[in-house]
Amino acid sequence: MAVISYLNSFPAPNALDILAEHPQHEVVRIDGTRSLDDCFKDLQRAHAYQCVGARDEVPPGLLVDSEFIRKAPELLVCSASGSGVDVFDIDACTNAGVLVVNQAGANAESVAEHALAMMITLQKKMQHADRLLRKGYDGPRSEFFGYDLLDRTVGIVGFGNIGKRLAEILTAAFRCKILVHDPYLDAETVKAHGGEKVSFEELLGASDIVSVHTPLTAETKLMFDADAFSAMKSGAFFVITARGGIHDEQALAQALDCGHLAGAGLDVWEIEPPAATHPLLQLDNVVSSPHVAGGTFDSLSNMARFAATQLLDIFDGKPPARPINPQVLPRFSERLYKVIS
Repeated sequence: MAVISYLNSFPAPNALDILAEHPQHEVVRIDGTRSLDDCFKDLQRAHAYQCVGARDEVPPGLLVDSEFIRKAPELLVCSASGSGVDVFDIDACTNAGVLVVNQAGANAESVAEHALAMMITLQKKMQHADRLLRKGYDGPRSEFFGYDLLDRTVGIVGFGNIGKRLAEILTAAFRCKILVHDPYLDAETVKAHGGEKVSFEELLGASDIVSVHTPLTAETKLMFDADAFSAMKSGAFFVITARGGIHDEQALAQALDCGHLAGAGLDVWEIEPPAATHPLLQLDNVVSSPHVAGGTFDSLSNMARFAATQLLDIFDGKPPARPINPQVLPRFSERLYKVIS
């Protein structure tokens, strides 16, 4: 009935097990190491394209833009493995009547826990102690004295599934005050999940820790620039597990190096993975990881299940569970009927 293509692999093999239970659909693997011409021999007849969410893991010609869509005229659905959809040109998809979906919520627990782990590591100076001990440190323990997370003010920028889960953990376990900046949520919704809706400027000036959980869009690109870091509370910590490009890495390095900010936890980078010589990786008050916050075996299984199930539901005529461009649904429905019937 439908041709479901996927680039290289699903997040976990259980997706293929789920799809195998519906043999009326053809499942086609796109090998990203092949030539683009070979890839598009399959993609030109694909109705769905399942793609990893990280841009640096996708060959340039297999990122979805208007040219990709032109060469895949049967394409109806673009599906991202996780919550990020910056591998797709949303405007181009919408203009072509292509539905874009993600798997928001599938990795909320793993990302929230990762952000929390970075906060505690920074507060307790664990990364600094670990590095020095490995070099044979024999100085005073006082060099590693840090702070408790209890009763701190945490600012959460972006209050989707991950931000809400992080707020839940922080309030229940650490009695933290949660400030939230999310222009797409009203104050009552934020309050219902334990937060207080404030402006971006208020959040920066009042938070002991700022944790970022927004998608990378034209609106959020470089929202954390030199001015934003300067506006943060002196001695505050910055944690980001969202997407590289939301923060200015050079400006962050300067804010850390001069002592205005006490530390940073970074899971995402402008170029991934970052070079070993990256200025931020030279700082002892930085905790780093290579875009793996959402990568636990539990979350990967969830993402694969979410992706396979949502695609099956869409081709069964059910509403998409996690649409990114819902305005395209009327046109998408017309195309679905014409292409699949």
